[in-house]
Amino acid sequence: MQINKKFTLLGIYAVITIVGCMFILPFAYTLYTSFVPMQYVNKITGISNWTLDNYKLFFTNEAYNVPKWFLNTVIMTGIVIIGNLMINPMAGFALAKLDFAGKKIIYWIVVATMMVPYHMILIPVYVNMAQIGWLNSFAALTVPFLYQCLYIFMMRQFFISVPNEFIEAARLDGLTKMGAFWRIVYPLAKSPLITMSILAFAGTWNSYLIPSTLANSPDKYVLVVGLNSVKDMFFENTPLIMAGGVLSMLPILIFFFFFQKQYMEGISSSGVKG
Repeated sequence: MQINKKFTLLGIYAVITIVGCMFILPFAYTLYTSFVPMQYVNKITGISNWTLDNYKLFFTNEAYNVPKWFLNTVIMTGIVIIGNLMINPMAGFALAKLDFAGKKIIYWIVVATMMVPYHMILIPVYVNMAQIGWLNSFAALTVPFLYQCLYIFMMRQFFISVPNEFIEAARLDGLTKMGAFWRIVYPLAKSPLITMSILAFAGTWNSYLIPSTLANSPDKYVLVVGLNSVKDMFFENTPLIMAGGVLSMLPILIFFFFFQKQYMEGISSSGVKG
């Protein structure tokens, strides 16, 4: 019986290893290619032939401004994450713990909106931004994305599990509903908040279609849009393109590395499957 269990466990580990390699190999190829000269692309070469020239070119070539694109991305992503950390929990708390007219209707509107691909409403968003005069501005890149229905739903699922006694005790101590939320309930949501931050970070940092549509001025390019313009100029320079890919992926990997434990706890506690 124990032998069968050992073989079963060994088989599971083998499958996990194979699947893991399938996901790791593309990233490993990208990382390796970004360090080699053009003549060694798709070839195995020693570390002695590796170089940082592909990365240096991004920060020294006057044809494109990677530091500016990077700063634009940081600003856009930071504003979006802060907005989501403020608005989504409040909306989720209201749907979970407050009683008001039209609550069920609003909840089902949120759920229904989750099923609509954002590409379908991109044109109306573009038209609205143009009418307001926000095109080619950080407002267009951030304001429409300060909340996400998926994250509202996720926060609602977590707040439902918070005992009402916590809120009632806070009210007896003289706190308002908003005071009870910010001082008692909000700190309890650390794990789902970190999960939401990671998802919002990855989605915003890697976003291409929306920034390229709402901001087509080079000084408002975010990193992904700028790197795509480099790809168009140097489409035959594979190592340079791969270096750009590593630059765009690295912040997400670092962010997830530091908060992966809270991310898994948040996914579990919110009832949303990742």
